[in-house]
Amino acid sequence: MRRIASLALSSFFALGLAWSGPLQAAPATPSKPATLKLRLLQTSDLHMNLLNYDYYQDRETDDYGLAKTITLIQRARSEAPNHLLFDNGDLLQGNPLGDLVARIQPLREGDTHPAYKVLNLLGVDAANVGNHEFNYGLPFLRQALAGASFPYVSANVMERGVQGRLQHAFTPYVLLQRQFKDEAGRTQTLKIGVIGFVPPQIMQWDRRHLQGRVEARDIVETARALVPRMRAQGADLVVALAHSGFEKTEQGHLAENTVAELARVPGIDALLFGHAHAEFPSAQFAGYPGVDLVQGRIHGVPAAMPGRWGDHLAVVDLELQRQGRRWTVQHSRAELRPILDRASRRALVKADPMVAHVIAREHADTLQALRAPVAHSEVAIHSYFSQVQPSLAVDLVARAQLSYLERAVQGTALEGLPLLSAAAPFKAGGRQGWNFYTDIPPGPLAAKHVADLYLYPNQIKVLKLTGAELREWLEMSAGQFRRIDPAGPAEQELLDDDFRAYNFDSLYAAPLADGRPGLSYTIDVRQPARYSAEGKLLQPQARRIGDLRYQGRPIEDQADFLVITNHYRASGGGGFPGLNASKVVIDAPDENREAVAAYLSGLGRLPADTAGAQALPAWRLLPVPGVQLKFRSGAAGAEHLKRADTAGIVLIERLPDGSAWYRLQP
Repeated sequence: MRRIASLALSSFFALGLAWSGPLQAAPATPSKPATLKLRLLQTSDLHMNLLNYDYYQDRETDDYGLAKTITLIQRARSEAPNHLLFDNGDLLQGNPLGDLVARIQPLREGDTHPAYKVLNLLGVDAANVGNHEFNYGLPFLRQALAGASFPYVSANVMERGVQGRLQHAFTPYVLLQRQFKDEAGRTQTLKIGVIGFVPPQIMQWDRRHLQGRVEARDIVETARALVPRMRAQGADLVVALAHSGFEKTEQGHLAENTVAELARVPGIDALLFGHAHAEFPSAQFAGYPGVDLVQGRIHGVPAAMPGRWGDHLAVVDLELQRQGRRWTVQHSRAELRPILDRASRRALVKADPMVAHVIAREHADTLQALRAPVAHSEVAIHSYFSQVQPSLAVDLVARAQLSYLERAVQGTALEGLPLLSAAAPFKAGGRQGWNFYTDIPPGPLAAKHVADLYLYPNQIKVLKLTGAELREWLEMSAGQFRRIDPAGPAEQELLDDDFRAYNFDSLYAAPLADGRPGLSYTIDVRQPARYSAEGKLLQPQARRIGDLRYQGRPIEDQADFLVITNHYRASGGGGFPGLNASKVVIDAPDENREAVAAYLSGLGRLPADTAGAQALPAWRLLPVPGVQLKFRSGAAGAEHLKRADTAGIVLIERLPDGSAWYRLQP
């Protein structure tokens, strides 16, 4: 019925770009084995961006949205009669529409989640569970998945059965039996095995939802155990849906990003992956071991990862040949098809109207909720330069969390300990695109702006840490900077593109009566990074953090502090040394975003001199004499350079892709 529905809807979808067509093969003859062409299509990391709509800016966008990807899907289907469509997870969480369905207007019994209203009509063949699917808890996840008319797979998540035996929490794999036409026009019946994997780190990232309920196993070990079983059960072809990234170096047990290792597991014919929001095949992976960027292969296995939010469609073309009773992959090619020409900022496809029609009610309800007033700001709030200097966008989150913590410790045994707040820039361009910044103009602050300041439905956690542990936390954060060589070129790039901006935590304390910051420190980028982006100790003697002070006095290693953060960081998310659940002393029931909303509502008004408070920054980069430090950010940030809090930043050059080069002045 799904296939019939898909065909009936084909005229409803717009067509995308012209293309030269799938792999060509000679027709089968009695003297030649049967040859069959099969196209695999993949979406991944949609994060509820079903429409091409930016809920934070409250306007349509050409940068992303499944509604645009659908146009590419229908075009790719029209080119290849034999095709399968997969989604690789991180579908249900990621924007205000997802929050509405999970929290504000929760699904009622029997309701179909808006994501599945769309994907059911689209005719998805199978899908994988991503790590963000667990953000709203297992009951919500199972309720949402019940609305999918296609099978879901996830092989490395286990749970205890009725008699206490470990069993798969989800269907580990499926064998899809499909009939296709070979190159001679004959009908061939194939069994396509589809298996799914999710990072074992879900046990850290969503500990509050998963501890004691499920456990996660190693991805590669699970694949080695189950792929032979799939073959034994008659799988002619095995497709791995891995919600896992691709690292250049060898990964160990229970690793998060295991694609390189999965590609070497015998029996996997195609590897569709995601999670990292990157694009494969692309120049980004040039020089990686075992990579063929021309054909799109990793260690000989056809592979693809389609970015994020529907900005690309992954297309993998396979030419299969029957040898006796077995089908083998003789030729393959993988490619990505974009919805936007980034260089020229030209939209390549139109949005398909089906999505807007199907989820019109949920979209309207989301907009109504987001437009509700919260406060008023007399100053612009943005995050364009939040990676190189203190930012009001990050500072407001930190202040809101501190306000929450001050109330939380009143009348408890923890009252009297120094209070700190950890916050990071969630929207800082980079791999998410050069429009991905908080940019709130002066005027009314609505709920959408709160969501813009704090993107995720994170839960508040409070850690008790020593001064020594604070230093390590900050050293890990300081890894986002490249090492600057004082004897090197006169101009050097400051930011390390491989470091995730949401891991650049700053620590804040309530300011002193004279306006000085309650916590202050410097960052010396002449020193090597102490930790890698994954939290591995690289240079035991390296120290970038200096002059760390609380209320004007140097922090002693043995001193105790309370630090408010989110559940992701408190459980060790991001690889931060020394941060884990054992340090949690307040396990709050509230969300960080709720704390931000309450704080802004309580203020009522942000005065025009709010940004001026950054004149005495909590942290600062030490200058490197003789070297100009440059960095890349969104070109729109140049509109904010006349403000007092950006006086140390100079525009160098605007680029056609929406970014710009800036210089950080001493």
